[in-house]
Amino acid sequence: MFRYRATIYGWLLLLPAVVMLAAFTHYPAIITFWHSFFSTPRGKRQAKFIGLDNYRTMLEDDIFWQVLWNNLWYALGTIPISIGLAIVMALWVNGKLAGRGFLRMSYFTPTVLPLIAVANIWMFFYTPGFGLIDQITGLFGIARHNWLGDPDTVLSAIIVVAIWKEAGFFMIFYLAALQSIPPTLAEAAALEGAGRWYFFRRVTFPLLMPTTLFVMINAVINSFRLVDHVFLMTEGGPDNASSLLLYYIYENAFKYWDTSFAATLTVVLLVILAVFSIGQFLYLDRKVHYQ
Repeated sequence: MFRYRATIYGWLLLLPAVVMLAAFTHYPAIITFWHSFFSTPRGKRQAKFIGLDNYRTMLEDDIFWQVLWNNLWYALGTIPISIGLAIVMALWVNGKLAGRGFLRMSYFTPTVLPLIAVANIWMFFYTPGFGLIDQITGLFGIARHNWLGDPDTVLSAIIVVAIWKEAGFFMIFYLAALQSIPPTLAEAAALEGAGRWYFFRRVTFPLLMPTTLFVMINAVINSFRLVDHVFLMTEGGPDNASSLLLYYIYENAFKYWDTSFAATLTVVLLVILAVFSIGQFLYLDRKVHYQ
C-alpha cells in the first residue's frame, strides 16, 4: 500500500510539469503537423485537406532552400566559435587575477541586454562611413563597406552579433562546471609534471563534457530559432541573403498570412532540431558518461 501511495504522490508532483509540457510543447507540435496537410483558410473559404501539396510546394521553393542553406552556415559559424570562446573565457575568469568579478560581469553583460539595444548597437557599428568598424578600418586606408547591405557579408555580420551575445551566456555554465572540479586533481597533475595544456586536454575537458552536451544542444536550438536580430537589422535582406528558417516561417505566417505553409516549414524545423539533438546525444553519450 505504501508503494502505491508513493507512486501516486510522485505522479501528482510531476503532474504540473507534464500538463505544461503537453499544453505548450507536444500539443502545438501535433496541431502544427496536422495543419501542414491543409490549405490556409481565407475569409469565408474554409481550410481543406490537400495532402502533401504544401510539402511539394516547399521542395520546389527556391527561397526555402536558400534560407535553409543560410541557416546551416549560420549554425556552423556560431556554434563552435561560441562554445570555444565560452570555454576560453571561463578558464580565464576562473583563475586568480585582479578584477575578475568585473571581467565576469563584462563577459556576461551582452547576454542580459535587451534585443533592441543589441541590434541598435551593432547597427551603429555596421553603419557605412560613420560606423565604428568603418571608422577603425578607415585609419588603415580601407574603403568603407555596407556590411548589412552586401549579400556577401550580411550573414557574417549577423553571426558576429550572435557570437557576441551568446558566448558570455555559455561561459556561465562552463565557469560553474570548472568550479566544481576538485583542485586536488590539478595538484596531483602538477606533481606528476603534467603541463597546463595536457591537464586541460586529459582532465579538465573530459570533466566538462556533460556541460558541453547541455551547451551544445542549447547552441543548436538558438541557431535555428533566431528571428529578432534578423527582423530588426536586415529583415532578411538583401535578396534573402540573411533570412533564416524561423524568420521565413514568421514571414509566411504573419506577413503573407499563409499559415499552412508556415506550419509545413515549422515541421521541417522541428525535424531538424530533433535530428541534431538525437545525434548529439548518441555521439556524446559515451564521452559524457566515460564509457
